[in-house]
Amino acid sequence: MPIVDGRGNLAAVQLIRGDVATRGNDSVIEQDNSLQNGASAPSAVEPDVFDITIIGFGPTGQFAAFYAGLRGARTQAIDSLEEPGGALTAIYPEKYIYDVIGFPKVLAKDFVEQCDLQARRADPTVHLNEEVLALERQPDGLLRLVTSRGERWSRTVIVCAGVGAFEPKRIPAPGVQELEGKGVHYFAKRVEDFRDRDVVIVGGGDSAVDWAVTLEPVARHVTLIHRSKFRAHEATVTELEESSVDLRFPGCEVASAEAGQDGRLAAITFTDASGELHTVPAQELIVAIGFVADLGPLKTWGFELQRNQIVVDKITMATNIPGVFAAGDITAYPAKFKLIATGAAEAVTAVNHAVIYFDPKARLDAGHSTNIMEKKAKEAVAQGV
Repeated sequence: MPIVDGRGNLAAVQLIRGDVATRGNDSVIEQDNSLQNGASAPSAVEPDVFDITIIGFGPTGQFAAFYAGLRGARTQAIDSLEEPGGALTAIYPEKYIYDVIGFPKVLAKDFVEQCDLQARRADPTVHLNEEVLALERQPDGLLRLVTSRGERWSRTVIVCAGVGAFEPKRIPAPGVQELEGKGVHYFAKRVEDFRDRDVVIVGGGDSAVDWAVTLEPVARHVTLIHRSKFRAHEATVTELEESSVDLRFPGCEVASAEAGQDGRLAAITFTDASGELHTVPAQELIVAIGFVADLGPLKTWGFELQRNQIVVDKITMATNIPGVFAAGDITAYPAKFKLIATGAAEAVTAVNHAVIYFDPKARLDAGHSTNIMEKKAKEAVAQGV
């Protein structure tokens, strides 16, 4: 949430020229080699200023890009990951999502694909694989973003950086660290990797329970070890309890991981609530006990922070820095819910208020998308496009 240089979606991009060429369904980003290695553009050149810059290109950032395009804003998006989708792509692309509008059940990777198609409808400039290191507000109100490849300029910024950079919490039991990459996983990305395997999962949150339910029909045997009660969605816990997954809880903890003759994981030993040791065969161990989040450079930008989140005005999604807004899991306000669905709503609010920030004559509410698209179509006809 390897450490995901999500700086978690935190930012980043290949410094590019400013336009995305399209070939089929793939966006081809052209790099400006003169701005490589952190070199800034020559001072004599006027900066390329965008209306809205979105930091983070997970689902919330993708929807923000789509809606900014709907509002007619010239938009760029920046993300430190190599692919769009944030944590959904980096951590659990083959996990099912159940709580997004319009999809009773959808694989994370399929959801991201649709989000990406929607995000690129208005051809935003998308910068991937580069980190935003600093955000500086200039005397004239423009915002300068210093990245690992150069600099970007914008009239407004919307931070959709998820939880920032995230490193998985590790189990200190003997053998676990030594077998990372040899059967021990913190990010389980492909369901097929676990087919016909003995799988042990550690954890009791949504991720652990979801993986147990997902892998039950695929793996040879699934054991779920947890030291307390389950904290996942009630419906998923019920599904888990009705499955064939071997549940070892509460009071159970991994004591050690043993390797086989091939040097890969072969078994897991754990203690139960009474302290008795048990050993089960395991070729795969998924550790899903959470992540340690780190906002990285973002902590130094001057935001008002609350528990590693940016405090925003819940009416406008504005931060304490003029012209800078935020949406998604990175935000903090009373009665906040960390869901993709709420992130999308926050993105709409942030975009609308960003638009009237750089264009005070614009309407706050642009109306329904059908009317907006019909208007754009008529304008295109009138202009002979």
